[in-house]
Amino acid sequence: MKNNIITYSIALSVSAMLFTSCKKLLDLTPTNNVTVDVAYSTPEGYKEGLAKCYGAFALTGNQGGAGNPDISTQTIDEGNSDFLRMFWNVQELSTDEAIDNASWNSNTDAGLHDFHNMNWSASNPMLEGLYVRSAYQILLCNEFIRQSSDANLSSRGISGADAATVKTYIPEVRFLRAFQYWVLIDVFGNPSFATENDAVGSVLPPRISRTDLFNYVTSELRDISNTLPAPRTNEYGRADQGAAWALLARLYLNAEVYTGEKKYDSAVIYSKKVIDAGYGLESNYNWLFLNDNYKCTNEFIFTINYDGQQSQNFGGTNYIVYAGTNGSTPMSEVGISGWGGNRVTKNLPNQFPDYTGTIDKRSQFYTTNSNIEIVDRTKDGFWSTKFKNINRDGSLGYSTGGNLGVGVDMPLFRLGEQYLIYAEAVTRGGEGDANLALSYFNQLRQRAYGNTAGNVSALNLDLIMNERERELYWEGFRRTDLIRFGKFTSGDYLWPWKANVPNGAGVDAHYNLYPIPAPEINANNNLIQNPGY
Repeated sequence: MKNNIITYSIALSVSAMLFTSCKKLLDLTPTNNVTVDVAYSTPEGYKEGLAKCYGAFALTGNQGGAGNPDISTQTIDEGNSDFLRMFWNVQELSTDEAIDNASWNSNTDAGLHDFHNMNWSASNPMLEGLYVRSAYQILLCNEFIRQSSDANLSSRGISGADAATVKTYIPEVRFLRAFQYWVLIDVFGNPSFATENDAVGSVLPPRISRTDLFNYVTSELRDISNTLPAPRTNEYGRADQGAAWALLARLYLNAEVYTGEKKYDSAVIYSKKVIDAGYGLESNYNWLFLNDNYKCTNEFIFTINYDGQQSQNFGGTNYIVYAGTNGSTPMSEVGISGWGGNRVTKNLPNQFPDYTGTIDKRSQFYTTNSNIEIVDRTKDGFWSTKFKNINRDGSLGYSTGGNLGVGVDMPLFRLGEQYLIYAEAVTRGGEGDANLALSYFNQLRQRAYGNTAGNVSALNLDLIMNERERELYWEGFRRTDLIRFGKFTSGDYLWPWKANVPNGAGVDAHYNLYPIPAPEINANNNLIQNPGY
């Protein structure tokens, strides 16, 4: 993969070490002759296993459909099974930032329309897909850690420097597992739980409460912070201390939602650790979302890496770019001919001084022949051109001859978010420096405006909520943010077609948490359905 020697294509070679189901008793019978003992028989095999743990974030050949045997779910096709595509849908399409095309295929995209309509149920296939994908990636990590024990390394004759190298991979894998457990905390709340210490296939995994899982994940992250590589010293796309601190800051910012207990002091501490670790804002905001955004190593803390040639699929940023525009959008705008899928509601562009990006450079929308008022859900609404298959120099990215080939990396953590976490945590009462919080906030606005015209003199929560939308839209934050600010299900804050009502409507508060998918409940009697479903 570009700028990363742990290639995701190599990762595919060890897919047979995986298991056939995350939903039922896990079956250790391999689907071919490459067993775990074979896959992990050499030091190189362990590096390929590490690549598999990373690659599962970006590849789709591990889930969905009869042709993808690693996980036996038939509810969604392979194109929908990419982690980022499913996570993006639940985080963005359910909010004021994105609305799906109502005419999208109800078979291959079954369940998609439920998100903006806010009428999902435990039988939604895309929710099952995300739950199983996260569980699958946790399973990969558990197995890697289990196979990296002293006993297993010794039994395979791996010792000395080779064994020591394998041990350095473990904190990274624990971070990847912690990230997926954060997804389950945020989206589903009270999932099943297993680590490398639990026997595979012998018992059904137990349910863990949202609070207990929060405590486990934060403990894991604090622990591995001592052994991960120092910030900005690992290969691009691999986890380091900065990534662990950034996830801790995000968890602590949302602690009151997750546990009922405020932890803004901790959010201040860990966001400040990231800010002080040597990162810096890129001078041009729009560079962060281009085909060659791998150059943005100043600001990026941890990314999902995509390559328009080696990791082609219908998910990831390929989905965000293609689904976010239509065929009439000029190549000069996004570098592809889009699918005509997801658009924005008027709430998002109305956050900016204008729609063209002339004043605030973050305002990236295609408005020609588009109606900002969404009357017809099959055609109305502006297109988002934030993510582009274009390079800094204006050249096109990868081949545009088909529906694949976008190479934009997805920043799961970047410095801009950490500035906003610090500002919000301090404003909410966290122990920090109010003047510094204001400075971080205004630094983002100065980059966006190119001058100090957008600076503010004081912070408040409404201003911060709106600034988070301007800075982070379409990056997978909005649902979590609206819940934290008490706006997601409320009738006090509306957007077009919220709850499938033209002018929007509030819904019951139980929609602040997604249901545990019904197939998981049916397969594991340890699980309990979330209230209201």
